[in-house]
Parts: sequence; structure tokens; C-alpha cells
Amino acid sequence: MLGFVPTEQAVRIACFAGVFLVLVAGEFFAPRRVLHASKPQRWGSNLALVFLNSLLLRLIAPLGAVGIAMFAESVGWGLFQYYDIPSWLAIVVSVILLDFAIYLQHVMFHAIPVLWRLHMVHHADLDFDVTTGLRFHTLEIMLSFGIKCAAIVLLGASPLAVLIFELLLNATAMFNHSNVRIPLWLDRSLRRVIVTPDMHRVHHSVFRREANSNFGFNLPWWDFLLGTYRSQPDSGHEGMTIGLSQFRDERVERLPWMLLLPFIGKLGSYPINRESGTAPSHEHESSPGTQADQFGENTLKDTPTAVRPMDDLADERDQ
Repeated sequence: MLGFVPTEQAVRIACFAGVFLVLVAGEFFAPRRVLHASKPQRWGSNLALVFLNSLLLRLIAPLGAVGIAMFAESVGWGLFQYYDIPSWLAIVVSVILLDFAIYLQHVMFHAIPVLWRLHMVHHADLDFDVTTGLRFHTLEIMLSFGIKCAAIVLLGASPLAVLIFELLLNATAMFNHSNVRIPLWLDRSLRRVIVTPDMHRVHHSVFRREANSNFGFNLPWWDFLLGTYRSQPDSGHEGMTIGLSQFRDERVERLPWMLLLPFIGKLGSYPINRESGTAPSHEHESSPGTQADQFGENTLKDTPTAVRPMDDLADERDQ
């Protein structure tokens, strides 16, 4: 079984590189939005962070999530170890339930202030492209790995199911953060089965009510079923502002700041359980301020907007 691990790593690297290069090409030839921050600085920092995270995770857990699944299988742990069901069905159900676990984890990181501090690093990116999907604080990556491993052990997911899930999750995280233009008619169909860039971009809005919607990374069904789906940003994809209101200068695109941000940055009013607090309004969108207010609280009110029903999957007004 241990011979499976080097193969798993090779497959993972090949899939990552292939999906990344395809999406980079898509962003070059068919961009959805004009990007504003310095691309060399952003890409350098975002890619350096994913390299650092991957290196540390391999040092701490060399066998990764697949290795955890192999161990759980060898000792008979987990729900699927107690039932005789077809392997293909166990794999499908495992992938779906692991995706639901990631959805719940994502909501949790928006609801608990100390976890939101870590997740701010992802949302503080001033632009939205394929590298944003790789930009997570190191401590968040470690916590996420622990939560994922707990779900794997609880389910008794097979190593193959875990590999398929992780390949899908990594690929869709890059895809739904990409700055690729997808025709509205195609987006309307795709987002019924997979989170699209236009769907997830809403989640990276500077407005709190939009940022606390569309939590899915792979499957959109959890947002539809649990009332967290929002079809389009109120300002439209071309006019919306990406990022967080309290971090509006390009220091947040530098690797040292990204690593320090959870410890020195203001929490803001984005966490779900602080919805009675303050956040930027749709009428007064935050603009770059002075150095003194970059890590302060924004005190403007957020304008309430209704969450769109599932049937309104793509608003035609944003063309």
C-alpha cells in the first residue's frame, strides 16, 4: 500500500500543473475582469505561500490525507468499514460527504472570529484569479488538514476516494477562483453542478452580506439547500470591489504581511456572528486610505440585499 503514496504525489502534481496552466491560458485569452494589483507581486507572494504550505504539510504529515485513509482502512475505522456496499458507491458518497464537510468548515471559518483571522488572508487579496484559490494562511492549512483527516477517519473513506476528492477540490478551487470569462448561458448550466468563477467571485466581495454567501468550493448544492446562495454581486462582476474593507493597500499582497495579518490586522465586521456590527455600504464603497486606517475598522453600514432563490441561477443584468 505504501507504494501508492509516491504515485499519488505524482498524480497530484501533474493534475495541479495541468489545471493551473490551462486556467492561466484562459485568463490571458478570455479575462472576466480587469485586474488592478501588481501581478508579479501578487503571483510571487501567493505562489510562495502555497509552496511554503505544501512543504510544511509534507514535513508534518508526509503521507498526507491519503496516508490517513490508508491507516484508517488498515485498522477498520470509519462508517464504511461496517457496511458491505459497492466500492463505487462508497467512493461517490465519500466524495460528496467530504465536500459537505469542507462547506461546513468554510462556514465555521467565517463564523468564529479567531478562525476568521486566519481566513482573512484568503479574502484580503485585492484581485481575484487562479492564484487566489491557492492563497491560505499556513495555520489555516494545518487546521483544515486536521478537520479533513477527522472526517476521513469518521467516514472510513478509502484512499482512492480521498485521492479523487482532493484532486477535485484542488482543481475546482483553482477553477472557481479563476478570472476566466464563461458565457452566461454556460455558467447558468454549470453552476447547477459545480461552483463557477462568477458564483464564487460574489463570496470575495468587499460587502459583508455578499462575502458571507456562496461558501461552496466544489459542489454548489449546499449553498442552494442551506440558504447561503447568492446569484450575482449587486455591483455586477465588472464593478464590484474584491477584498476586505479594512485592507486596501498592496502591502497585503506581500508574503510577510500575509503571514502576519492574522496577528496584527483588525478583525473587521465580516464574521457571521458580528452581522450587527459595521461594514462598508453599497453606496460608500471603501477606497484606499492612509496607512493609519488600513488596519482599522470600517464604520459604514451595509445595505441589506436578499439572497437570490435557487431558480435565479444567473442574473442576465450582469453582461
